[in-house]
Amino acid sequence: MEVDEIIKILNEDFVREIEATMIYVRNAFIIPQCDPSRVTEAIAVDEMRHMNWLADLIVKRGGKPTMEHKELDFGKDDLESQLLKQVELETEGIERYKQQISVIDDPEVVGVLKHILDEEKRHRKEFRMRLEKIKH
Repeated sequence: MEVDEIIKILNEDFVREIEATMIYVRNAFIIPQCDPSRVTEAIAVDEMRHMNWLADLIVKRGGKPTMEHKELDFGKDDLESQLLKQVELETEGIERYKQQISVIDDPEVVGVLKHILDEEKRHRKEFRMRLEKIKH
């Protein structure tokens, strides 16, 4: 895979991490102070770390991180809807990273993406656990 194509993919990932961070930060503010709020805030910090790793990969390959993102869908304002939205975002990220790992031939990029993938799986599990608690 050409380096320009890798940079393009990494920039798309970078933007998705920006979007997830903003959604999670916003949701953490409006979720009443409780376990799901604290977990959402902590995961937002993880997403910011992912942005940093992706930006580093982009710059090392001669690119520049892009900050242009689409209009954000924060979901509804109730806790269940927010957790469902957050599970959806993590699931999309997991599928995206799995696909990229299978086609990118740059070992450093694949290593970072695998690490992010593992964290995204943990995030989804954390959100799903909170969702189950409020449903019961």
